[in-house]
Amino acid sequence: MSRIATIERKTKETDIQITLNLDGAGNAEIETGVGFFDHMLHHVAVHGLFDLQVRAVGDLHIDAHHTIEDVAIVLGDALDRALGERQGITRIGHSYVPMDEALARVVIDLSGRGYAVFDGKFDTPMIGTFPTSLVSHFFETLALRSKMNLHAHVLYGRDDHHKAEALYKALGRALSMAVALNERRAETSTKGTLIT
Repeated sequence: MSRIATIERKTKETDIQITLNLDGAGNAEIETGVGFFDHMLHHVAVHGLFDLQVRAVGDLHIDAHHTIEDVAIVLGDALDRALGERQGITRIGHSYVPMDEALARVVIDLSGRGYAVFDGKFDTPMIGTFPTSLVSHFFETLALRSKMNLHAHVLYGRDDHHKAEALYKALGRALSMAVALNERRAETSTKGTLIT
């Protein structure tokens, strides 16, 4: 069973193509024009053991908002499509990740119902050209588009780079756990389906 999806989305603000292979080896080719965002998506791929290709051209002359938001939309759609009917997946995953003085936790349920809870404070407005206000927006948008219940929490930390990096690494590891196939788990839900 192939769990690979390619999604393209083009608007007046962005032109994005993403290919996601859930059964990859952590290979990443990412180019969004936002350096720190590329760095974070690379962590998701490496820690999730996903092969991830992201090409995004956005209106960065305005700011990074549309690019980051739309990548989250397309990545969420790719995750949803790659999961198919979600039968036999472990479904629930979690990860704690430290990054020096920071500690983050991400807990997810690939339930077919999109919902997000984000609890994390950032002290600076920007990390490079990445607005810290968009960390939560990325996680929330990804959760809704992929039909995933996601709880992301920065437990503590001082450095905003470290807090964000711990979150994205934890996301990758929680997803790796949740998408894993388990031959004993024929029924992924007591309802008999995760597709609503």
